[in-house]
Amino acid sequence: MAGFAEGAPCWAVAMLPDVAAGRRFYGELLGWSFGEPDREREAYTTATLGGKAVAGLVAKPDGRMPTDWNVHLSTPDISAAAGRVREAGGQVIMEPFPLGGAGYTAVAADPGGAVFQLWQPGTMTGFEAPGEPGAYAWAEVYTRAADKEAVDAFYAAVFGFETGDLSETLGEDFVMWAPRGEPADPDHAVGGRALIAADAPEHLPAHFLLYFAVGDCDEAVRTTNRLGGRTVREPATTPFGRYAVLVDDQGAYFAVIAPEEGH
Repeated sequence: MAGFAEGAPCWAVAMLPDVAAGRRFYGELLGWSFGEPDREREAYTTATLGGKAVAGLVAKPDGRMPTDWNVHLSTPDISAAAGRVREAGGQVIMEPFPLGGAGYTAVAADPGGAVFQLWQPGTMTGFEAPGEPGAYAWAEVYTRAADKEAVDAFYAAVFGFETGDLSETLGEDFVMWAPRGEPADPDHAVGGRALIAADAPEHLPAHFLLYFAVGDCDEAVRTTNRLGGRTVREPATTPFGRYAVLVDDQGAYFAVIAPEEGH
């Protein structure tokens, strides 16, 4: 498992209308380099940082599919995990299938409708530089208040998460996840559950938000805007770092966080 506990985010793939444009955007923003696209897999391209794999970019096979970042949650037994998804009130949208020798994946949704992928590793275990500037840092699911109890129970049942309430610390309803048997504290957390704001548009679906580490949050925001993206949530400082929520130049939401800028 190469250090990825069950349920921990282990990979992320951006589904984009234009992979070449995605390479330009994220290459400049996060310092990524790219291998040659795989023409047999919708131009799938692996992004690297200092030679380490950090994410994937893929062309949307269907224009009706959303432009977004997809999180992959690790599991040692994808068939068993898919079964638990159903038992816990979720939906298996695509049954487990192999991706060559890289591993097995499946597409699922929680009871609130947030979509994620399961990943059982083969030769590809996942992120090779988590937490480093320019690489994956964190992920959390946003759900509606009416669904939060079902969603909290779902992730605990599927992945065995231990949970800790950070609502008082953050000033908003937030539950963090730690792997089964680990202390539910920030040092062991692998993700969490937040709430979609009550005044958010009704059509905004439940979703995962992925964070990428940066050295300077405000500079990352300026670069995003210069490259044709936009700011959804202006930079704010939390005990865990200074962060902002952004949209790339094709419409995919993501966030950046500068851990050293916390207090």
